[in-house]
Formats: sequence, structure tokens, C-alpha cells
Amino acid sequence: MALTEQERDAFIMECLDQGMSLSELQDQLVQQHDIHMTYMELRMLTADLQVNWSKQDAKAEAARAKNTPAAKAPSPAEPSDMQDADSAEEELPQEEDHSEPPSLPPEQQDNSLRGTTTVEISKVVRPGAAMSGTVKFGSGASGEWYLDQYGRLGFTPDEGSGNPDQQDVQEFQRELQKAMGY
Repeated sequence: MALTEQERDAFIMECLDQGMSLSELQDQLVQQHDIHMTYMELRMLTADLQVNWSKQDAKAEAARAKNTPAAKAPSPAEPSDMQDADSAEEELPQEEDHSEPPSLPPEQQDNSLRGTTTVEISKVVRPGAAMSGTVKFGSGASGEWYLDQYGRLGFTPDEGSGNPDQQDVQEFQRELQKAMGY
């Protein structure tokens, strides 16, 4: 028996609220309900759902903390330049604290220095694609994007342009949905 869209969405929300990653969720959808979705399709779907992302954020933060040089004790074989400047400053005693407040996560930072992401859909479709266009990201990166017949999204950066960051990808998804009328 196939799931309705509401049942599928409820299953997805429940799994994500338990802290399951999107790739683990893809596997569960196939194993339990024989639902095959690309990662991008699942990511776009979850962007519209009311998901509590705090468990995924906590898992990612724990993984980052585990891999940072400050989290592990430095061995004598490690050179001192392996430590970042902030951790070296924190180890020195200070009379007064003139340091900057801790930096905020990217979604809470003042984005006035970033530009806006603009997505254009081409009237002439790129060969082999179902839809294509151009994008200029808020970070300054730019390039051509395309969507193939299987729903896979591709991106080719412009020559000399950097790659988009995570915030750029999220903004691109929102702007593409707007441009497509979703």
C-alpha cells in the first residue's frame, strides 16, 4: 500500500525530528516504503515542511567540536601553528577582556555585507536538460545551473568564480522555487 503525500510528509518529519540525516532518511524511505527520491528532491521537500532541525544541528556541532584542534589535547609532535589564533589567545591570562563577542552562526549574522541571490530561468533550454538558467549568489559566486530529466540539479561555476557556500545553496533553492512559481 502506497503512502499518501500527508503520510509520507509525516514520516519524513518524524524521522528528522529524531535526528536522522537526509541520507539516512533516503535509505529508510526506500527500505520501509519503497519511495525513491533524489537527495535534492528530499532537500527541497523538507524545506517546505515544519521540521525541528535542532537535532541535526546538534549532531553537526558535536561532529565539528570533535574534529577541532581545541577539542583534542595537542600532542608534543604537533607544531604550535596547528592551533588557531583564538584558542591560543584564550590560553593566555588577560587582565581585561577586550575581545569581540563570539561569532554568531551564519543564519544569525548580519547579512548586509552579502548580496542577494538572483536566479534566472533561460527561455532556451540547455541540451540534455529539462530546465536551465543562470544564478548569481549573494557571496559573489555565479554560474549556470540545470535540472535534468531525472530531477538532478547541476551547477557549472563561471570561469574565475568561486563555489557557492551552504547559505548560497539554501538561498538558491528558495529563489528557484519562487522563479518556478512554487
